[in-house]
Amino acid sequence: MVPTGYNPALVALSIAIAVFASYTALDLGGRVRSADPKLRFAWLAGSALAMGGGIWSMHFVGMLAFEMGLPASYHLGLTILSLAIAISVTGLALAFVAREGARDRDILISGPLMGIGVAAMHYTGMAAMQVHGNLAFSVPIVALSVAIAITAATAALWLTFRTGSPWQKLGAACLMGAAVAGMHYTGMAAATLTAEVGGAHAAHVAATSVDQQNLALAVAGATFVILFLAILASSVDQQRVGGELRASEERFRAAIQAVRGVLWTNDPQGRMAGEQPGWSALTGQSRAEYEGYGWAEAVHPDDRQASIDEWNRTVAERRTFVHEHRVRAKDGTWRHFAIRAIPVLDPHGEIREWVGVHTDITEQREAEAELRESNEEIQRYAYIVSHDLRAPLVNVMGFTSELEATREDIRAALGDHPQAKRIDTDMAEALGFISAAITKMEGLIAAILKLSREGRRRFDAEPIDTTALFQGIVDAQRHQAERRGAIVTVAQGMPTIAADRLAVEQIFGNLVDNALKYLDPARPGRIEIAAKPAPGNRVRFVVSDNGRGIATKDHARVFELFRRSGAQDQPGDGIGLAHVKALVRALDGRIELSSTLGTGTTFTVTLPRGTVTGNRMEAAVTRLAAE
Repeated sequence: MVPTGYNPALVALSIAIAVFASYTALDLGGRVRSADPKLRFAWLAGSALAMGGGIWSMHFVGMLAFEMGLPASYHLGLTILSLAIAISVTGLALAFVAREGARDRDILISGPLMGIGVAAMHYTGMAAMQVHGNLAFSVPIVALSVAIAITAATAALWLTFRTGSPWQKLGAACLMGAAVAGMHYTGMAAATLTAEVGGAHAAHVAATSVDQQNLALAVAGATFVILFLAILASSVDQQRVGGELRASEERFRAAIQAVRGVLWTNDPQGRMAGEQPGWSALTGQSRAEYEGYGWAEAVHPDDRQASIDEWNRTVAERRTFVHEHRVRAKDGTWRHFAIRAIPVLDPHGEIREWVGVHTDITEQREAEAELRESNEEIQRYAYIVSHDLRAPLVNVMGFTSELEATREDIRAALGDHPQAKRIDTDMAEALGFISAAITKMEGLIAAILKLSREGRRRFDAEPIDTTALFQGIVDAQRHQAERRGAIVTVAQGMPTIAADRLAVEQIFGNLVDNALKYLDPARPGRIEIAAKPAPGNRVRFVVSDNGRGIATKDHARVFELFRRSGAQDQPGDGIGLAHVKALVRALDGRIELSSTLGTGTTFTVTLPRGTVTGNRMEAAVTRLAAE
C-alpha cells in the first residue's frame, strides 16, 4: 500500500474549474432551444465543449492533485480519448434534450447517458495514469461514484433548461461544480495503489511534484481561457438579443401609438405597479395616483364600478380581458377606449404579469352616434315621404276611376261605331298601364314604410315565373320602346326562381330602362332578355342591347353611387346601377358587365334558384351607400 494525499491548492483549483465550467455550460446550454436554427449547432458545440472539456479539465487537475509518492506519467492516447469521451457524450446528451419537440422527461434519458459518459471519462483518465505500482478499485465505491455522476449530469441538464436569473444560474453552477468534484474524488477514493518498487527517490518525487503542479496550472489556464472566450461569446450574443428586444419593444410601442393606443402592465394580482408612461401621459396621473387600483379614478364614474368588477373577474378566471369604458384625458375631456389585456405566464404556468392596451375609439363612437342619428332622420323622412306620396297616388286613382266612367259613357254614346271601338281599345290599354303603375307605386310605398319602421329592408322569397315577370317589365316600357323604334324580346321558357319579387323587378326594370335610354338613334334598337343555367343551382340572366356601349375605363364607375359615364344627355342621377348592384348582392347574386363603345352592352345577373320554405333574406339599409 502506498500512502496517498491531495495537494489542497490543486483540489481548490479543480473545484473552481468545475464551478466555472458548470456556469459556462448552463449559460450556453440555455441558449440552444431558443437559438436561431442556423446558430443552434454552434451553441450546442460550445456548451458541449464547456461542459465536457471543463469536467475533463477538473478531472485531470484532480488527478494531478493526487499525491501518491510515486513518479507518474500519462498515456497520451488514453488521455485524449478521455477528453473525447467527455465532449462527445456531453454533446449527444445536450443535443437529445435540446432537440425540437423535446420534453422535460427526456432529461431522464440524456442525464444517465451523460453520467455514464462522465464516469467512463473518469476511469479512462485513471487508466491513462502510468505508475510503478498496481491500481485496484472498490466496486461499491465505484458504483457510488457512477451514481453520483448520473445524478450530477441529470441535475446539470435540468438546471441548464430551467434556470432563470443570473443568481439562480450561479447557485446552480456552484451546486453542479460541487457534485462533479464529489463524483471525481469519490472515484479516486475507490482506487487503491500498491507500489512495485517502494521508496522512490525523494528528489525524483519532488521534481515530479513540481512538474505535476506546472502541468495542472497549464491545463487550468488553458481551460479558463476557453471558458472565458465562451462567456465572452455569450455576453456578445446577450447584447445582440438585448438590442433586438429593445428594437422589438420600440416597434411594438410605435405600433400601439399608430393605432392610438396606450400600453400598460399590471402585476399578477391585477394591480397597476411600476412606471406606466403611457397611462401617465394619457391621464396625467402620477405613479402614486395610479398604482394599485388608483387608475380607476381616471375612469368615468358611470363606468368605474363595472370596469373594476369585470377586471377582478378576469383576473380570477385568468382569461383575456375585453372591455370598454371612458377615461378622463389629461386635458379633462372624456374619451372612449376599447381595452384588451392578456395574462403573461412564466415557464411554470403562473401569471407573471398582465399586459394590456387601451385603444382610443372616440372618433368611431362619435361617428356611430352620428350614423344612428342620421339613420333615425332617414327613417323619419322615409315615413313622411311615403305618407305624402299616398296623396297624389289617391288622386291618380280617382282620375283613373273617372276615366273608366268616361270610357263607359263613350261606349254607350257611340255604340258600335268603328271610332268608338278604337277609342275604347286605346283607353283600355292606357288604363291598364296606369293601373300597373299604381300597383307598383303602392308596393314601393309599402316598402318605404316598412323600411322606416324596421330600419332595414327585408327580402321575402316567393316563387317567380321570370318569363312572365320580364314580359310585364317590357310591356310597361312599351311606349318608351316604340318612341325609340326599339324591339325588346323576352326568351320563352325561362326558369322559376324563389326570390323577393319587388327586388327582382327593380333589378331588371332598371337594366331595361337603362338599355332603352342609351340606344343609338342612328340604327334600329334591339334589346334581348334571356336565361341559362349556372353552376351551383343558380340561373344566369342576360340583358343585352346594341346601344352606345360603355368605355372600358368606366365599367367599374357605373356601379358607384351618383357616378355617371359617357355623354350626359339623358336624365338620371347615377343611382340606378348602384341600386341594382346592391340588390343583387343582397340576393346573394353577382352582376357582371361586358360592353364596347359603339357596339352595345351586356349585363349578366347570376341569382340562386332559391327555395320558398323558410327562406328569408335581409340586407342592411346602408348597403346601397356602401356600394
